[in-house]
Amino acid sequence: MEDDAVIRDTVRIALQRYGFTVSTAADGLTGLELFRSVHPDLLLLDLMLPQLDGIGLCRRVREFSLAPILMVTARGDDLDVISGLEAGADDYVVKPCESAVLVARIRSLLRRASFPSLSGELVREESAPEQSGGRAPCVLTFGELTVDTGGMEVRCGGEVVALTPTELRLLLALAQSPGVVLERRTLLKKVWDHAWDGDMRVVDLHVKRLRAKIGAERIETVRGFGYKLRR
Repeated sequence: MEDDAVIRDTVRIALQRYGFTVSTAADGLTGLELFRSVHPDLLLLDLMLPQLDGIGLCRRVREFSLAPILMVTARGDDLDVISGLEAGADDYVVKPCESAVLVARIRSLLRRASFPSLSGELVREESAPEQSGGRAPCVLTFGELTVDTGGMEVRCGGEVVALTPTELRLLLALAQSPGVVLERRTLLKKVWDHAWDGDMRVVDLHVKRLRAKIGAERIETVRGFGYKLRR
């Protein structure tokens, strides 16, 4: 979603050259209707949109979809970044941005949405009975929080918790080593697939969103180091 026609067409052509199918909209309301009808794998969202701005659009989309959202900000201002991530965006880029960098971030988000091999790295309970298919159930329990790594389902107090792909990957990363402090840099590489020193606020704000869904007391902050999942 981009209101500047030149930028919108430039990005569309660039992404199409990399093999992506692209649908575009010039304002937030049109973009929302387009999203509902097309059901895209990913939403690339400019924050400065007429009629319905990027923050509002992001919140509306999160009411019914867990599709990855990559927001674009012109300045990278703290307020823009924080507001966008709190509204439900998974990551952000600052424009102008080279096509190769944008494509790399898009592909990273799409890989994360498919949860490649992350659940397979979790240790299953040795006492768990074998299922008919010969595999033990992959259900991890932390108090009232249960994580089914096979079915990719999270429950808190017996109720299903709707997590975005990034939030689920963050929880899975923490659940691999309960009680162990994971540095923000480690989580950034493990969850966001960034091979560079990215913005640590992305980690902090996703932890904040995850806490709001599974309980603030479940994830502990170790100041100066990172986060750990309480057993």
